[in-house]
Amino acid sequence: MHRQRVIVRALGVAAAVALAATACGPQKTEPAGSSSVVPSASAAGSSPETSPSADDKQASPSASASPSPSASASPSPSPAVKALMSNGDESEQVRELQARLKQLKYMTVKPTGFYGSKTTAAVRAFQAKNGLTASGSVDEATWKKLQALSKKPSADELRPPEVNEADAPDPRCMTGRVMCISKESRTLAWMIDGKVVSTMDVRFGSENTPTREGEFSVGWKAKEWTSTIYHTPMPYAMFFSGGQAVHYSADFAARGYNGASHGCVNVRDKVKLAALFDQVKVGDKVVVYW
Repeated sequence: MHRQRVIVRALGVAAAVALAATACGPQKTEPAGSSSVVPSASAAGSSPETSPSADDKQASPSASASPSPSASASPSPSPAVKALMSNGDESEQVRELQARLKQLKYMTVKPTGFYGSKTTAAVRAFQAKNGLTASGSVDEATWKKLQALSKKPSADELRPPEVNEADAPDPRCMTGRVMCISKESRTLAWMIDGKVVSTMDVRFGSENTPTREGEFSVGWKAKEWTSTIYHTPMPYAMFFSGGQAVHYSADFAARGYNGASHGCVNVRDKVKLAALFDQVKVGDKVVVYW
C-alpha cells in the first residue's frame, strides 16, 4: 500500500511539472510530456464550453390500453429550425458570413472565421431588418436571404491584407500598462492608461490546448527562447501564465490561421513584437478575453 501511494504521488508531481513547463509551439502532433523541471504555476486552463442542444422529451404515458387511431398515433412535434452557423462556431463558412455582413454594413470588424458576440449581434440585426426570426443564429432562410442581398466575397474581403481591427478594450485594460488580448478579433493591443499604443494580429491555442482567459501579469521575459517540450523557437517571449506566453511564431507568419499554438499567444509581425518586447516590463498586466 505504501509503495502504491509513492507511485501515485510521483505520477501527480510529473503531471504538474509537465503542465508548468514552457510548452508552446505550433500544433502538429502531441509529443510525450517532458521531464524538464520548471517552477510550478496554475494549470487551470479550462476548455471552451460547448452546449449542444438536446431534445430530451419524455414519452407521454398511454391514456388507454385499447388502440385508438387518434391516441396511438400522436402527431410528431414540428422540428426546430436547424442552425447552419451559430455562436461558438469557427469555419470558412463563418468567414464568408462575416464578409457578406460587412458588405451590408452590419459588421465593421474584419472577418476572422470565429462566430462570436459581434457576429451574433450583426446576424440578429440583419434578421430583424429583413423580417426573419431574430435569433442571432444563421438558419437556411437567413443564409439564403443574405446571399441574395450580397455578392460572393473576394479573397481580399475574406482575408484583408492589413492588420485585424482591434476589438473594444475590456474594462480591465483601461488602467495601467496592459497587453489587451481579444480572442474574438484576434488582436493584441498594447495600451497605456487607456490609450492604444500599437496593435498586432495574434493566434491562440486549439480546443485541446486552449489559451487561458483572465487577468495575469508578465512574470518573465526572454528575447531568445525554445520550448522545453516541443523544442520550437519562441523569440521575444513574455510569459504571463505558467508556460503560456506572448511570442513571435514563424509558423503563424507562414500559415496564418490554418494552424494553432499549444496555448501561447502567437504574433506574426516580428518587427512590431520586437518593439513591444522592449516596452513591456515584468509585472505589466495581461488581459485575455472574449
